[in-house]
Amino acid sequence: MNRGDRREAIFADDEDRQRLLETLGEACQKTGWQMHAYCLMSNHFHLVLAMPQPNLVAGMKWLPGIYTRRVNRRHKGFRHLFSGRYKALNVDVRRVKALLGPHLVVSPSQETILPNVPPENVPALAEAALEPEPRP
Repeated sequence: MNRGDRREAIFADDEDRQRLLETLGEACQKTGWQMHAYCLMSNHFHLVLAMPQPNLVAGMKWLPGIYTRRVNRRHKGFRHLFSGRYKALNVDVRRVKALLGPHLVVSPSQETILPNVPPENVPALAEAALEPEPRP
């Protein structure tokens, strides 16, 4: 997760959202990340990634930095979009997919997106994904 500076919006419009997704696609190509899910909120985003290489730090330095530069260039601005460091948690992707149920949509490229998850449910889903599996 990466949150907007002072919890302000990181997207002015749908073109900015598309720009983040394009930049995220580039990050996945550069790092080898495998995208399982994402959720774009007005002032932050969540990613569910698998990383074959231990390169989260490098990728999460590149992704918000490049996105910020592109948005500032587009809007002729000069400001920080993100506050502080990203937050990363280890989760079981199978649990996340099971918990999301009807909110989960698989695209033709096999990337998974979360278009309809109400913002108030995202923290609960993340917390539930961290809980250990119940033993049978």
